Amino acid sequence: MQAKYPSDSLCVMTDIVLPGETNPLNNLFGGELLARMDRAASISARRHSRRITVTASVNHVAFNRAIPLGSVVTVEAKVSRTFRSSMEIFIDVWIEDRESGNRTKANEAIYTFVAVDETGRPVEVPPVEPQTELEKQRYAAALRRKQLSLVLAGKMNPHEATELKALFV
Repeated sequence: MQAKYPSDSLCVMTDIVLPGETNPLNNLFGGELLARMDRAASISARRHSRRITVTASVNHVAFNRAIPLGSVVTVEAKVSRTFRSSMEIFIDVWIEDRESGNRTKANEAIYTFVAVDETGRPVEVPPVEPQTELEKQRYAAALRRKQLSLVLAGKMNPHEATELKALFV
């Protein structure tokens, strides 16, 4: 399979926070943000694989900053690494200052999607070839995250997790 660049899978979704999407403190509900991130990640995974994709896991979510009512929110999702049939999608969430237009990173997340055929069986996805320094960092870290996940799930012997071991040796 031909390798693809992470930028080929980029999905950028921009929206405004409306009153029906906020909690009693007038900040965006966490669940609403999770749904927006899931949609952006799904589009990114589909663009990369050109297949039906399903959410396999939400590996990490950091709600670092509240997103107030009326904020312009941009969710950027991009494939950071692929494995046989799965894709790690790294998501950055930005809020835009209404007056200056400056963007501030508010949150981030890492989702895993699996490409499937019409019967729901996993199918192989093309590899990803990181280009920028950030893409290369996220690509390398993805293997450590996958190994940690497999070790914790009992699906990999800790002695086989070479990338994790390298962190401690």
